[in-house]
Amino acid sequence: MLTKEELIELLSSDIEEFNTEIKNVKGGADLSETDFSNINLEGAVFYNADLTSTSFADSHLVNVTFDGCDLTSVDFTRANLVECSFTESVLNGSDFSYATVDYGNFSDADMAGAIFQSADLTNSDFTTAVNLNACRFDEDTVWPDNEYLPEDFDTAYSSDLSSLKDEDDYEPSDY
Repeated sequence: MLTKEELIELLSSDIEEFNTEIKNVKGGADLSETDFSNINLEGAVFYNADLTSTSFADSHLVNVTFDGCDLTSVDFTRANLVECSFTESVLNGSDFSYATVDYGNFSDADMAGAIFQSADLTNSDFTTAVNLNACRFDEDTVWPDNEYLPEDFDTAYSSDLSSLKDEDDYEPSDY
């Protein structure tokens, strides 16, 4: 069995060998807390891998498979993801801010706490994603058509700023 460092080296030098080796890791490979920022990957398979707190910021990922992975707190900010699969993955707290996710598959993925601020999610499939109502997004988030979203999900951004007041907004009290 290869070490974490050897798997990371294979990922940058031989994707096919990486895909073969990662499938042989019982219980999934531990690639947590790894910096994959600014990487270009095509066809990599991270099946059942632990990628907790990993960074793919500013990366270009094409046909990358993250099926069954723990992607808790993963940084995908400003990444370009094309035809990537996140089936049955845990994306709690993952940050897709300013990312482009085109034709992503989020089937049965746990989206609790995921951040999609100013993300372009055009053509991505969230129909069976869970906890999508517990994600964060803003008015600049581009969602796919409703046919690719859960029936109960509302893409309208609302900001209730009336509950947020500065200290200067409070009237002095007589007490």
